[in-house]
Amino acid sequence: ARKSRSVPLMQSLYDWIQQQMSMLSRHSDTAKAFAYLLKQWDALNEYCRNGWVEIDNNLCENALRVVALGRRNYMFFGSDGGGDSAAVMYSLIGS
Repeated sequence: ARKSRSVPLMQSLYDWIQQQMSMLSRHSDTAKAFAYLLKQWDALNEYCRNGWVEIDNNLCENALRVVALGRRNYMFFGSDGGGDSAAVMYSLIGS
């Protein structure tokens, strides 16, 4: 279902971007954004080719939420060594 729905949409998007690029100045911000997108095109389309790839990165974002929410509390670990220890603990817990 993913390939049958996503691939035609992505191809349509690619064709539209190519059409727009031919009408834009290559120095415009929009053309630069499109050029960046086209450089990343293969990676963007990995979702269409590989059924194991998630469409978003919500799992990663949620895993980092704890660190982001507590960042203010972690400013004062007492020492550089305490900060290093906390970094190791986050790595172990997160993986």
